[in-house]
Amino acid sequence: MKGIVRKAAAAATVSVAALLVAGAAEASSFAIRSGQSAEGLGMAYAGAASGGIGLGSMAWNPATITMFPGRNSQWNYTYLNANASYDPTSTTRLGAPNGPASPVQNGTGNLGGYGAGIPASYSAWQLTDRFWIGLTTGAPYGLRSKPENQVHAAQVYGRSAKVTTINVSPTIGYKVNDWFSVGAALQIQYFDTKLKTASGIAPAAGPVIVEGDTIDFGYRIGATLTPRDGTTIGLAYRSSIRQTLEGSFRTPVGIVPIKANLNLPDSVVFGVSQVINDQWQAHLGVEWTNWSRFRRIPLVNELTGGPLAALPSLNFVYDDSWFFSTGVEYKYNRDLTLRAGVAYELSAVNDQNRTIYISDNDRLWLSAGGSYQITDKLKLDLGYTYIHVNKARVNYTGAHPQQAAVFYTAEAKPYIHIVSAGLTYRWDNPAETIPVQPVVRKY
Repeated sequence: MKGIVRKAAAAATVSVAALLVAGAAEASSFAIRSGQSAEGLGMAYAGAASGGIGLGSMAWNPATITMFPGRNSQWNYTYLNANASYDPTSTTRLGAPNGPASPVQNGTGNLGGYGAGIPASYSAWQLTDRFWIGLTTGAPYGLRSKPENQVHAAQVYGRSAKVTTINVSPTIGYKVNDWFSVGAALQIQYFDTKLKTASGIAPAAGPVIVEGDTIDFGYRIGATLTPRDGTTIGLAYRSSIRQTLEGSFRTPVGIVPIKANLNLPDSVVFGVSQVINDQWQAHLGVEWTNWSRFRRIPLVNELTGGPLAALPSLNFVYDDSWFFSTGVEYKYNRDLTLRAGVAYELSAVNDQNRTIYISDNDRLWLSAGGSYQITDKLKLDLGYTYIHVNKARVNYTGAHPQQAAVFYTAEAKPYIHIVSAGLTYRWDNPAETIPVQPVVRKY
């Protein structure tokens, strides 16, 4: 029984901490980038910090809200299809690398393939010639994972996982002068996770289920600079959010209330957008994410106030991640704009810390899309991205931070298809401008 509880505790810590992602990771570790904007997806999010991807730029840099005059709203829906399956590369052993063979030798089967829908929305309302308010909603982390083979050689490391996040961010922006703007946003984030693992190596081993949720807060701040007509530079910071999950830990022998604190990474994003001529515009972007803060995550028994079972914390040993992107736009005519982009991401996950459900590695983005101005007030955006992920290997060979009694090695060849559609609507008359507010002097 003690062995069951210890394995269950290890599995539970993995679930609450890793927030496992479906099949192939779309962004580094369990982050979701693609669901933020159809316009941005079509250009691999190049220029996101400098307003290059339309209203969706608010999710990166709140100061970009000042780039959209009048009263505007945008609604996006993204469908993500991630595919990856782990195939064993050696005989799965028990207890030691040279121990007896596991009774189960198969891999996970397809971890994704069924896809997931991701909504996002933005609103920007100009109140004066210098002041804006707005709201963004989205899902910056999560997805789900359920392998075809519920009974597989690495089932003690996970059978299925589901994560849901909802981020709502009230936003303000202020145009200091014609060439400098600042902005800020409050992040209100709901986080919910559920993981099923096996309590043992036998095909009929009972389930271990961990559930937890929380609502916590963070912020974003940013600025945009327009040194000359046609050039926009943006820089923004997104804070870490400390998610204080509370939930339950269920094993075949009982239920225990638990809590866990997750420090989600903060990030810095930089972008440049440059108008070349009346038809062409170019964009660049760089994003750094502080995944190295995602390290030791305790799982606490709320009945005792101490660590659950014999595992006080889990060490992920993540690296920081980098995302580099470039894109171009071509205005074919008054109503139709075409765009394309390419990006490369250096992942936070490596061969030493990769888990059975996060088949994440460095990846290449290839993107294309377009916009059509249906009326003066309504615009349609479409975007598509193919992501090629480098081969991802898991190595539960003794040194893995989540190592249990099963010694398992496997390899996945992940790839991802993403499509997105968005509608932007302007509620006021585009021909009318917000009048300049007079300066009131007090003597």
